[in-house]
Amino acid sequence: MEMKELKKHVRTLATLPETDAPVISCYLELFNGKIKSRDTYKELTRAVMVGLSEQELYNVRKAQESITEYLLNNLLPDAKGIAVFSRAGDDAFFLPLQFRVPLPNWVSLSSTPNIYHLVEMKDTYHRYVVMISTKKSARIVEVNLGEVTAQLWQERKDLRERVGREWTKEHYQKHSKERGLKFIKEKIKILEQIILAGGHTHLILAGHPTMTSRVRNELPRHLLEKLVDVVTINAQAKSVNAVEATIASFVEAEEIESQLVAELLSQKIHTGGLAVAGAEGSFKALKQRQVDTLVLLGNYSPGPAWICEICGTATVKKKRPDACAECGSISLKSFDLKEEMVRLAEGQDCLIEVVNDSEALVKLGGIGCLLRYQLQNGCAG
Repeated sequence: MEMKELKKHVRTLATLPETDAPVISCYLELFNGKIKSRDTYKELTRAVMVGLSEQELYNVRKAQESITEYLLNNLLPDAKGIAVFSRAGDDAFFLPLQFRVPLPNWVSLSSTPNIYHLVEMKDTYHRYVVMISTKKSARIVEVNLGEVTAQLWQERKDLRERVGREWTKEHYQKHSKERGLKFIKEKIKILEQIILAGGHTHLILAGHPTMTSRVRNELPRHLLEKLVDVVTINAQAKSVNAVEATIASFVEAEEIESQLVAELLSQKIHTGGLAVAGAEGSFKALKQRQVDTLVLLGNYSPGPAWICEICGTATVKKKRPDACAECGSISLKSFDLKEEMVRLAEGQDCLIEVVNDSEALVKLGGIGCLLRYQLQNGCAG
């Protein structure tokens, strides 16, 4: 699956209208075309069904049947993670998504799809280009969400086959050295065109250390700025194996970039810039559609918030209020605050940065927003 396709699916899920029937959001880790832990899957499924009314239980079981049938008959042998969203009822909905990167084992039941784990994966495993260079060949591949989605260019060097036929060894070595430098420069020119045309922002060099070193030395400055890492791989490695060797480097580079965004957020907070921090400020900014980038810790867990079922006013408090501050109603419903903020951000096409480790972000409460413009006064409800 390509990133643009995932973005389309996430947007669909983020804007899915609510109905009386709940949505099952099911994330599972896969191995060799099967659920890695079927017992865990059963336990998670049973847990979300506790305390449901008879009608709710009927709808959930019908939605679960669709998931179970899909898991039995449609898992891809090389998939490592799957996310399935299912709803029964008059406005039924079903969306299965398989990936070549792992997902956690997690099942939830809510009026809207829970999309956080997709958003986290989208932020962690977005597009990058790998140039694979060995002494005999070179190829450039595009990676989306941990899998090769396009072989952008390939060329093989056949000079060694000519040694012992029409060339002497000395002739070959001299020609090889001269042609090698020319060949590298040609590759870089092609790489430059590919990155420019595709709008890629990250590059990894992989292959034989001699060749990757020579390529790196010839990279122009603007390509060096996009270079994430240089990875040594076996000369016989297939593109898929080469990509697996680069994923860890890319994830590490992505985390560093996310930490820099968190530091920028902290700087703007402390200098009166266009930013807010904390659950209440972030939720208010998202409700007012003034957010450019939502920044949150991967383990951010604010717990539930509350919304009035009469007037729709939201209260960002862990403890249930006695009554709605706006209309006085005691009809309050809890909702997952983290999930709702992610859903609002995706629905507004905001950037989302998930940071695994940031002391600066911890001090800000684990979440914050870079704003498009200053917040208006008023409530977030």
